[in-house]
Amino acid sequence: MSAREMFFSVLVCLVVFGALIRECEAKNGLRKNFYEKSCPQAEQLVRNITWSQAQKNPSLGAKLLRMHFHDCFVRGCNASVLLDTVGTTKSEKDTIPNLTLSGFDVIDDVKAKVEQVCPGIVSCADILALATRDSVSFPFKQPKWDVLTGRRDGRISLALDVAGNIPSPFSDFITLKKIFAKKGLSATDLVVLSGGHTIGVAHCATFSNRLYNFTGKGDSDPSLNPTYAQSLKKQCPNPAKSSTTVEMDPRSSLTFDTHYFTILNQHKGLFQSDAALLTDKKSAEMVKQLQSTDNFFFEFNKSMEKMGAVELLTGKDGEIRQKCRVVN
Repeated sequence: MSAREMFFSVLVCLVVFGALIRECEAKNGLRKNFYEKSCPQAEQLVRNITWSQAQKNPSLGAKLLRMHFHDCFVRGCNASVLLDTVGTTKSEKDTIPNLTLSGFDVIDDVKAKVEQVCPGIVSCADILALATRDSVSFPFKQPKWDVLTGRRDGRISLALDVAGNIPSPFSDFITLKKIFAKKGLSATDLVVLSGGHTIGVAHCATFSNRLYNFTGKGDSDPSLNPTYAQSLKKQCPNPAKSSTTVEMDPRSSLTFDTHYFTILNQHKGLFQSDAALLTDKKSAEMVKQLQSTDNFFFEFNKSMEKMGAVELLTGKDGEIRQKCRVVN
């Protein structure tokens, strides 16, 4: 083969390889810099506003991470969780476990400002995905995972769709694994995404069953660290006030790190669903591996990208809402 033929052969391979990469990135309708031409300032604008809000509210990352998670697990990542109830048919946000979601005002603020610059271009679903990443990443001053864009907004939000789709804090490992599998997510994703519990708080009602009369004999859950159980009882007396909250990751609830996996191995996971990760051999081994910061951030990036692509509306499906709380 001559040098000229070799050059053109390599060139063809590069073109084909590049096309394959683009096809792979866009196979689910998402890609990097989706708004590069239609609204080039979109992602930077979302980041600036979100960082401004996160500076005033250090718990914002935990709030939006939970909201994004709850959105994607019901009807996919199409911002259905943002829709208000219309008439007598309750929307997702008006049912357990979404009654304690917060941060809707921040998404409204970001959307309003983006609409001023690029009306009818950027979806609420993409804004939620980007703002979640940016709020969690704020302390690091750099993005902790990649967010592909191109989602469109759904027009349906039903409270009846929530049950059985959002993992419960009372679930065992088998149940959790099945719920994740229905969304195309693996047991690895389950363990990795549980690491999001390293930030945020929980209401006593979501775990108090582990403290009082766990087996009907007035006892605590034997899988819970006894010293930690006593500490939780002081914070959540029986019956606990519905407004009382506890850090999910003791003394580290504002820091996005691997501390969750450390305390989990000490049997200090707050929920039954946390403790469940230690009941499976492979899952328990993964919990140990994710105590490494590099391992956790690498795997979290991959799992968040997968979760952010669950049951998408793209192309001409759905719509681009003018306001995130109502359909057009």
